[in-house]
Amino acid sequence: MPTIPGLEIDVIPVTALSQNCSLYWDAATRVAAVVDPGGDVDRILARLADGALRLEAILLTHGHLDHVGGAAELARRAGGDTPVSIIGPHAADAFLLEQVTENAARFGLSGMENVRADRFVTAGERLHYAGRTLEVRHVPGHTPGHVVFFDADRRFLFAGDTLFRGAVGRTDFAYGDERQLLNAIRDEILPLGDDVIVLPGHGGMTRIGDERRHNPFLQTR
Repeated sequence: MPTIPGLEIDVIPVTALSQNCSLYWDAATRVAAVVDPGGDVDRILARLADGALRLEAILLTHGHLDHVGGAAELARRAGGDTPVSIIGPHAADAFLLEQVTENAARFGLSGMENVRADRFVTAGERLHYAGRTLEVRHVPGHTPGHVVFFDADRRFLFAGDTLFRGAVGRTDFAYGDERQLLNAIRDEILPLGDDVIVLPGHGGMTRIGDERRHNPFLQTR
């Protein structure tokens, strides 16, 4: 992955859907945060232990099971007597967090739990975890409550399932809306700057400028 000065980050593909669970931390304090722990909690805990990292928070971009299915277990096991706080997504995805186990069973997936967020996030707020400040931007369309987390200092975006290399998130759900997603990407992501590195929920990283110029979904309104 690209070198990002001052930002320690590992991408841990989890679940049968190869979702990009992200672990980032402060090199000085060894305090960490995890974005979208969809499953394979043992692997995430092993990486924390290997790095002598203390998990401070779990951040969720949206409510789909491959992004949140391991959040409850990770919060319990990493937190000991005091579970780690689960932050996000936007409250509009609460219904998805309540259906994780049910939806996982439809895919033949086990070990995924429903999630109760300690608090939902709102557009424009700033989160301060693991020595970093992340700006919350609401980018609905893939799901109603999808958010992205932007590190302005490091020019880095945890994009979830909004913007991909050459593609955008699926909208063929009953609650999906392609036009809403494309408009939100143009309004909330593209203005962040062409140099910004984008880590999507699946697949490899890209930069906003590359997607602005070449992503076929963004070439017409």
